Amino acid sequence: MVVELPDLRAALQNDELTSFFQPLVELRTGKLMGFEVLTRWLHPTLGPILPENFITLAEENGLIGTLSQQVFRKAFFSARVLPAHLVLAINISSVQMRHVELPSQIRELAESADFPPDRLIIEITESALIDNLLIAQQIAKDLKAMGCRLALDDFGTGYSSLAHLQALPFDEIKIDRSFVSQMDQTRESRKIVAAIVGLGHSLGLTTIAEGIETEAQADTLLCLGCEIGQGWLYRRPVPAEQLMEIVALPSRLASPALAAFGDTWTVSSLEAQPMQRLAQLEAIYDGAPVGLCFLDRNLRYVSLNRKFADMNGASVASHLGNTFEAMNPKLFYNYEPFLLLALKGEALEGIEIARPAFLEGEPDRMSLASYQPAFDESDEVIGISIAMQDTTERKRTEDALRESDDHQRYLVELSHQVPWIMDADGNSLQVSSQWVPSLTVAKRSRRHLGWLDGLHADDLAPTFRLMKESLQTGAPIDLKYRVLIDGEWKWMRSQGAARLGKSGEILRWYGTVENIDDREQME
Repeated sequence: MVVELPDLRAALQNDELTSFFQPLVELRTGKLMGFEVLTRWLHPTLGPILPENFITLAEENGLIGTLSQQVFRKAFFSARVLPAHLVLAINISSVQMRHVELPSQIRELAESADFPPDRLIIEITESALIDNLLIAQQIAKDLKAMGCRLALDDFGTGYSSLAHLQALPFDEIKIDRSFVSQMDQTRESRKIVAAIVGLGHSLGLTTIAEGIETEAQADTLLCLGCEIGQGWLYRRPVPAEQLMEIVALPSRLASPALAAFGDTWTVSSLEAQPMQRLAQLEAIYDGAPVGLCFLDRNLRYVSLNRKFADMNGASVASHLGNTFEAMNPKLFYNYEPFLLLALKGEALEGIEIARPAFLEGEPDRMSLASYQPAFDESDEVIGISIAMQDTTERKRTEDALRESDDHQRYLVELSHQVPWIMDADGNSLQVSSQWVPSLTVAKRSRRHLGWLDGLHADDLAPTFRLMKESLQTGAPIDLKYRVLIDGEWKWMRSQGAARLGKSGEILRWYGTVENIDDREQME
């Protein structure tokens, strides 16, 4: 669209420029943070004309100052209805950054509309810093003194230089829509966005993404740690008359996909700065009671803690940069299947592997490991996190306990005496499987001396009397009675003693039952 200079002069004289407002949204919560002011020229015959069709014309013909004043004035007056926590972001021309009177002009316009300058964000493109950096620094200093925030607009699309971020006291970096729109299609765009966000974090700057149109883009930006977003996903630019409609409907600004995550969503934008985060992670890494390491896709050690290095019998430094196979040549074939599965995106836990002892003659060492694939923002596996615990001593203890249990079981099976345990009330807590099946009474009869029901009628009363006396006094138990086994009444002898507490109370009864029928028959 070709715009003639006379038309632009007439537009400024007739006040045909108007302001549209696009929401700025906190990505993590969907909360409305403010609006960016976008200028539109409502031409009486051509209709709405976008800034790219007349800004350069205004700059080349000395009209940008008048145009800018109209934009600021209308934006400030329109924003008077907004809640006090919402901000306005307004872009200024690179030509204006050559005029030191710009801050005072903005202050006068803000005061006339009763708009606080500390709610104003001035967006500056990198091209504005090329001509005269000293003047730009003075203007930026004066704007900051007024309370304004400064944003570096369209970072990475023009004369990108890290020196610009150092030269001016910026508060924010804006990621250009050209990168955001391509994040879903190209890995390069995702990496550029990630790099810009990381740079912003390292310098303590807020990152704002332009041109968000899909929930997938919003999710990716949030995962990368970007704080603020704007774009058609949330709302197209609206005229001043619709500002309060946007404010009244904040829930419509949040991405449903992001809202679904709630408080469980974790982003990489932690409160601490990168060096602080690195120190924190290193402390967690080294303080972990298990071995930890991270392998890249080529199975090279990228990082590991001292515990892991010790388990491999080598130093941390000797691991870094080396492959897993080089550090574990004899064991690689054991680990390889799990590593390959992890590289395909499968998480593995509880993998037990035997490792050769460091010294000859010692038994193998046992390890319990987990393999967790690490994904980048596009869900591609970029490496494997391994956690490994040395379970050698635990296995030895378990084997020793198992062997001890086996010994005890064999001794019991070979012995004529069958152990039993009762509580202080006479409830049978444990009777050997050798003895229980031989009883004619049900297992439920173990409670409250119910096992007495299986005794011979002539033995029931005296046995009950003696048991009651022992339970009351703690006297040792020594009983003879008959029970029905395989259709015949057999003599049994039960002996036991009480285990007493510190106050003399009965805690448990421990004893044995022995089949003495042969002996009794002989007598």
